Amino acid sequence: MIRLKVNRRNKLILHKIANWEYWPFQIVYIPVYFLWGYYSIRAKSLFFFNASNPTIKNGGFIMESKKAIYDLIPKHYYPKTGLVSEGLSFEDVVCVIEDLELKYPFIAKPDIGLRGSGVKKINSVEDLKAYHQKADFDFLIQDLIPYQHEVGIFYVRYPDEQKGRITGIVSKEFVIVTGDGISTIAQLIQKNPRYELQYQTLEKEHGIKLLNILPKGEKLNLVPYGNHARGAKFIDCSHWITPRLTETINDMCLKIPGFYFGRLDVMYHSLEDLERGGNFSIVELNGAASEPTHIYDPEHSLFFAWKELFRHITYMYEISIANNKKGSPYLSHKEGMKEYRMHLKQSSKIVNF
Repeated sequence: MIRLKVNRRNKLILHKIANWEYWPFQIVYIPVYFLWGYYSIRAKSLFFFNASNPTIKNGGFIMESKKAIYDLIPKHYYPKTGLVSEGLSFEDVVCVIEDLELKYPFIAKPDIGLRGSGVKKINSVEDLKAYHQKADFDFLIQDLIPYQHEVGIFYVRYPDEQKGRITGIVSKEFVIVTGDGISTIAQLIQKNPRYELQYQTLEKEHGIKLLNILPKGEKLNLVPYGNHARGAKFIDCSHWITPRLTETINDMCLKIPGFYFGRLDVMYHSLEDLERGGNFSIVELNGAASEPTHIYDPEHSLFFAWKELFRHITYMYEISIANNKKGSPYLSHKEGMKEYRMHLKQSSKIVNF
C-alpha cells in the first residue's frame, strides 16, 4: 500500500514537470518580467498598470474589491451579490442574505481574491456559519448562476476607440467524474491526474462523501466553478470569436465605465445565446492582473504562452500610456509598494484559508 502511494505520488510529480501549465507562475513569467521592466522604464513607473482601468482600484492588478467592480457593471449582467465585512456578526450576515433573497446553495468568496482560493459553495446554514467563523477577510455571498458552461473572454479597447476587440476565449471543463457503478468517487478522482492533483482539497471539501459509489453513467461536479488552480481544464476556443459575439461583448463593456483591459469570466446557456446577448451572467470581471487564460490549454506550448503574455502586457502598457496622457495617474513607487505589501498580507490570509 505504501509503495502504491509513493508510485502514484511520483507519477503526479512527473506529470506536473512534464506539463508546464502546472509550473509556478513565478517561473513561467521569468521572460515576462524583463518586458515589464522595459515598459516600466519607458513609463517611468513600475506601477503604470494603475492607469489601464481608471475606475478600478490599481487598475485591477492588486487589492481591488470585487464588490466595487460589480458596482460598475449594470446589475442585470451579474448574479445577486452582497458584501460581508470582516467582523460582521452572523446574525447580520443572515440579514444580508434575507435582504438579497438568496436561497441555498450559493457561493461565498473573498472580496479581494487570489486565483480561486477561498471560493466555496454554501449548501446550508452550517456551511455558512463555518465559512463566516473562519474568514478573517471581507467576503461576498453570491447567487448560484444557473448556466452550465463557462468561458473567459479577454477584452481590449484603446481609450479613443468605441469598438474594442476580443483577443482570446477560453472554455472551462469542470472537475466532473462519471460513475461506473463500481468505483468510489475517490477512485474516480485518482484515475485522472488533473483531478488527483486536487485530491487533498477535494477530500477536505467533500469528506466521507468521496467513499460513495456513483451509479453507472451518473455525473458529479466536484468543483462548481471554472478555476484552473482548482482543477478545471482550460481549452482555447478563440476560434469562437465572431463579429456578432464581439459586438455583444463590446456593447456590454462600453456600459462599464473606465474598463479597457481585462477578462470577463462568463457562464452561459449556449454559444448562440451568448452571441445574441441572452442567457448569460458575468461571474467576475478581472482587470490589469488578468491572464489570457487560453494559454493554459494543454495543447499549447510554453513558447505560445510567452507570445500571448507579451502581446497582452503590450496592450496593457499602451492603454495605460494613453489613459495617463488623458489624466489618469500612475501609482507612485511609495504607494505602489504599500499596496503590494497589503497584497502579500491579503494573499497569505486567503491561501491559508
